[in-house]
Formats: sequence, C-alpha cells, structure tokens
Amino acid sequence: MESSSLEEICCLTCKEVEATANFIKEHIGKINNAQVEHKSFNSLVSFVDKAAEDLLKQSLIKIVPGSGFIAEESEETGCDADYKWIIDPLDGTTNFLHQLPFFAISVALAYKDELIVGVVFDIVHNDSFYAWKEGGSYLNGRKISVSQNDKLGDCLVATGFPYYDFTWMDSYLRCFRHFMHTTRGVRRIGSAALDLAYVACGRFDFYFEYSLQKWDMAAGILLVTEAGGKITDLKGNNNFLNNGSIIASSDMIFSKVLEVIKPEFSNYT
Repeated sequence: MESSSLEEICCLTCKEVEATANFIKEHIGKINNAQVEHKSFNSLVSFVDKAAEDLLKQSLIKIVPGSGFIAEESEETGCDADYKWIIDPLDGTTNFLHQLPFFAISVALAYKDELIVGVVFDIVHNDSFYAWKEGGSYLNGRKISVSQNDKLGDCLVATGFPYYDFTWMDSYLRCFRHFMHTTRGVRRIGSAALDLAYVACGRFDFYFEYSLQKWDMAAGILLVTEAGGKITDLKGNNNFLNNGSIIASSDMIFSKVLEVIKPEFSNYT
C-alpha cells in the first residue's frame, strides 16, 4: 500500500477514533461499581469499554473491508486476514473509573504483522497522536519527534507498575530504584498507550514496562518509531509484541537505559 493511501486510512481512522472518544467523554463520572466487571485480578471493564470497542469495529471495517480484529474486550476475528486492527477501546480503564484524567483510545492497523497505521487519542486532553508507515508521527497536525537528551540526569522516565503479574517484581524494583536516583523523576500515569505517545513527542525521555498486551502497545510503537525513536523488549530484542515487555526511547539514551534493565530481565520470556 502506498504512503498516500496509508495517510488517507490514518486520517479516516483518526475521525472514527475521535467520534468514539466523544462517546466515552459522555460517561465520565457516571459509572458506579455495580456497572464494573472484574475480568481478573485488578483488571476492570465497564459497558463503556465494550460499547466503545463495538463502535470502533463497526467504523473501522468500513475503512478496510475484510480486515480482522485483535481487540481487548472480544475474541480475535479474521485470523487469516492480511489486514488486522489492534484495538484497546479504553486504555486506562481504572483511571477512567476514578476520574483520573489519563486514559486513551489506541488503534493500530497491521499488514501481515507489520504495523502501518497507529492512532492514540488522549481523551481528556483532546490530543490526537497519529502515524503511518514512513509518514512520520504527528500530534494535532504538528509533526513530533522523540527527546534528544543524552544524559540520564536530564531524563523524565515513564513506567507501569506491575499490578497482577508480580513474578519479576524484584528485578523491576531494582531498575525503578536506579532510575529514581539517576534521573529527574519517574512517572506512572496508568496508560501504556499514553506513555508511548508521550515518548513520541518528547514529554517522556524513555519508558519501560512488562506484562503488556498487543493492544496496549501497537499504536504507540508506531508513533515512537515514526518519531525517530527505538523500541525493543527488556532484553534489547525485537520480541516486544510477543513477550509483552518494552523499552521505548531515543537512540541518544537507549544504550544507557538498556545497560540498567537488560541484566535484570536476562531470563524474561
């Protein structure tokens, strides 16, 4: 598919994502505990997540007819399709339910497992981050790029605390402690999609986390790479979508970040 076609698909995707964001906004502060399901320990879902996913599916299939879906709130469909949408209809559900203003929609399009379009919409702040393959990354129409800091001491770090898989907690905490002592600070805002979007535009210098799903990362990965950044798993390899671990940064600081994280996660699978 040509870049011009990808740009058009990206533009149409942005419009549908924003429409779904408007639906989600209507329900901020209106969900009670009786309307919340526990999928697993500390993994919550409301009817808003499910309805938003349905809205996205209905509109995205019209953009790329015959495409499949890998989505958080439903089973994978169109397993044999060349084009697949990877969707998190509400990344940061816990934040949404507590009215903490950091939650987003994350939508990516892959062609034969290669990410070609990515959109992350910061719902409360009305910020649309988007990218298409070889087209660059953008925030509300302005081209963005990753941070150029080359010193840990100048960096602001993003991470996600383990909240259900505590197998690697000790390794994670040693990394966390190191970055607490050597950077300007560590932030955990509770949305992997926004963490990656914020790396793409330079708000965060780097980000690391484990136990993620494809829909948490896919759109943000394309945002970072098209913004000139680097993505690996916690061992410095390219298995991030499969093993659910990630480092996102610029080339300027990547080696210093990996030097800290890799020894702690050398056996991570």
